[in-house]
Parts: sequence; structure tokens; C-alpha cells
Amino acid sequence: MVTIDAALKSLYPNIQLGCIVYDADVKERNEELWKKIDGEVTPSLLKQMEQTSITEFENVKYSRLAYRALGKDSGRYRVSSEALYRRIKQGKGLYKINTVVDVNNLISLETGFSVGSYDLDKTNGEIVLCHGQDEAAYKGIGKDMVNIANLPVLCDDDGPFGSPTSDSQRAMIKLETKRVLTILYNFSPDVDMDSILKRSVEYFNTYAEVKNVECFTV
Repeated sequence: MVTIDAALKSLYPNIQLGCIVYDADVKERNEELWKKIDGEVTPSLLKQMEQTSITEFENVKYSRLAYRALGKDSGRYRVSSEALYRRIKQGKGLYKINTVVDVNNLISLETGFSVGSYDLDKTNGEIVLCHGQDEAAYKGIGKDMVNIANLPVLCDDDGPFGSPTSDSQRAMIKLETKRVLTILYNFSPDVDMDSILKRSVEYFNTYAEVKNVECFTV
């Protein structure tokens, strides 16, 4: 179902994807989830940020290294986890989207990985993480056109639809979404992805009530 293109892997060999596939009953909001984010995770991160620069957070640091290796300006094009951290440091808080996307953000805050979830019914064929082509772009979620040249990009038979920076609108998670692929984008060496996936599934079970879960790494 999901592979990494060999040409991309040759440019940055440490790329790994943690994948979770499940059935979802997407809701607008879970209050207990936001109690955890606002009451536990955010205060802990703010305290950590007093001692450590965001760019020195382990998995953010390696994401920036990966982007530079792929030919992308890591200061201008950030992985979504770094963008979330910066919102928190600036006191802006997080957008409340729906239970699946909000769990994405919880996982991202705790791990430093960019996390994306995709409506599998809106994809077509095999999914491959590849190197974004020159001048490639798509319409991002809540954004205008996103320049995906030289980014790691998820593609299917219909073209690109996701990246660790910003996903396209095509496979975005909506309340009517039923089958989901969640991807944790890892650019760091020596990561225990199995343990991280296990905890991630626990969060999806607790806060999004998902079913028929399958996990694998690529």
C-alpha cells in the first residue's frame, strides 16, 4: 500500500514512515483530548522551550537536515511539527479541526514528527513517498498553492496529495471520512517506531474511537 521511492531514499537514507490504517467515525471534538493537550502537553512543551530551541528538538532537527539534503529551504518550508511548536511558543494555540486531525497534532507535539492523515477513499492506487518534482504544487488545506518541489511528497495514481509540510485538500479528513491512513514522517536515526505507533494507536482508540487498526513501518 505504501512505499518509499528509491531515488528519495538515496538522497536521505534515514527516511522512515510509521503507518496506521483504520476505520474512523470522525467527530468534531473530544473534550478529554483537549484537556490533555491544553492541560498537560502544552505546559510541558513551554517549559522545555525555555531551555531548548525548537530547531534543536531532536526530530525537528533531523527533519530540517532532511529538507536541506533534498534541496528545500528548511527555514522557509518547515515540517508541520515545527510549525505547531512555533504556534504554541507564540501563544496562538492549536486549531480545533476534528478528532482524527486533533489526535494527529497530539502525536506530533509529543514526538516532534510531522503526522498526516488521509482519506483512503480519496486516493487511487499505490501510495509512494517520492521527491517532489520541479515546479510541482497543489492547493493546500486552508492555504493557497503549496510549492512541493524538492519536498518528500505522497503520490498515488492521480498525483501528489500530501507532504510533511502541508497536505492537499484532495484526501483531507472530513466528518464523513470512513477509512484513514495516518503517517508519521520520521527523518531521525535509531527511532523505536513500534513503540511510538503503539502509543499513537492508544490515542486514536481513546480519543477518536477507531476500529480495525493495522500498523506497519516502511
